[in-house]
Amino acid sequence: MPEYSEAPKDPAAFTQRFDHFYTRFKPVYDLLVRALLVWKTWLCCALPHLKGPRILEVSFATGYLMTQYAGRLESHGVDLNERMVAIARENLRKRGLRGELRQGNVESLPYPDSFFDTVLSTMAFSGYPDARKALGEMLRVLMPDGHLVLIDVNYPADGNRIGTRLTDLWKRAGDLVRDMGALLRERGLNYSDEEIGGRGSIRLYVATRQAGRGEAGIGHKVSALPHDAINTSVQIPNVHRTSR
Repeated sequence: MPEYSEAPKDPAAFTQRFDHFYTRFKPVYDLLVRALLVWKTWLCCALPHLKGPRILEVSFATGYLMTQYAGRLESHGVDLNERMVAIARENLRKRGLRGELRQGNVESLPYPDSFFDTVLSTMAFSGYPDARKALGEMLRVLMPDGHLVLIDVNYPADGNRIGTRLTDLWKRAGDLVRDMGALLRERGLNYSDEEIGGRGSIRLYVATRQAGRGEAGIGHKVSALPHDAINTSVQIPNVHRTSR
């Protein structure tokens, strides 16, 4: 059985530790994101699910994914780390793109209710100390019929050894691995779940808030990409869907 992470005893200290890490790591992080094709492939799996015109990306880091959609969508972003915000702004500027970026905390998003058509977070949810509060805030600012798009680490559905070990490595590095399906169901959300890399340890979740039906939407299914397929470009990958 998967051994999911417990909430940190000191959430503030946990957040501060992550923030300090990314402050020190920021120049290398930006280079790695641009150089690692597999990482860019994972992130770009979110692109087909973005619904406009108004997008909020939470924890956008150096803004790589935002540079892939900001030219066609009204783009907003919140990140805890001020230096990441500065790098992301510069990356957008270099490409002639615009985005409204702010420093802020996912647990207290500085936006009104039902404001965004899509709320997006990639490879960041495992760094939030209070998963329920973070998810609640994302849903609060999401419009009815809007898309919630999450990419993060989880145990592979088939329990394969390599994917399980990779997930355990994320945990040892300090990330909080959650049962994302249980969290989404707890909020009454139906969702899709795709394994997009890391031998099933990297997962894409997409849910839709439908007006008049509470927090519900697309049907729940699990599907997978061929294990660790790597594109040679940053074009949107064709996801191989196989129902489980």
